[in-house]
Amino acid sequence: MTQKRTSKRDHLVEVAQKLFYREGIKGTGIDAVLEHAGVAKRTLYNHFKSKDELVIATLHRRDQEFIDMIKAGIRKFEPKQPGEKRFAGVLAFFDVIDEWTRSRQFSGCMFINASAEYLRKEDPIHAVCALHKKLVIQLLEELLVPVKPVNSRALAEQLAILADGAIVNAHTTNISDAALIAKSIAEILLNNEESNT
Repeated sequence: MTQKRTSKRDHLVEVAQKLFYREGIKGTGIDAVLEHAGVAKRTLYNHFKSKDELVIATLHRRDQEFIDMIKAGIRKFEPKQPGEKRFAGVLAFFDVIDEWTRSRQFSGCMFINASAEYLRKEDPIHAVCALHKKLVIQLLEELLVPVKPVNSRALAEQLAILADGAIVNAHTTNISDAALIAKSIAEILLNNEESNT
């Protein structure tokens, strides 16, 4: 019984995530989620008290997917980086972003999109988006360990801003190589860090 309930909950979250990502959260009504998931409204409310709770569940799911995608991509791209090997993890990060932004499934960053729909910083949905971005910065800090920067947090934040800028430009202006442009700027930042240490 528990397994069946979990399965239906996961199915709802998966379907809702796809719809929210493609159509926007506020542009997707609960009825559309129910129709695509093939479940009754009662089933939805057995698992979630509100649409906001469902939205937060989809964002948590996407957060895990995104971090897993980044880590797997880094393992794939890191060995292929030319030049300074200490930079390999960070540069591979931008290759992962490049691969993702060129994919057919790409519709921007779900967290940037969601935070634009829920503008108030105290809104729980906005807070989940902010937490995701902090986790990406934390991941970048970990990738910077071999570089030994003077201020790893500040450099990680700069790299995260570059990545977000690439994602937004790939989505809004269709600059197909936005992530590779960001990667080249990241390399300049890393080289500057080397010369300052």
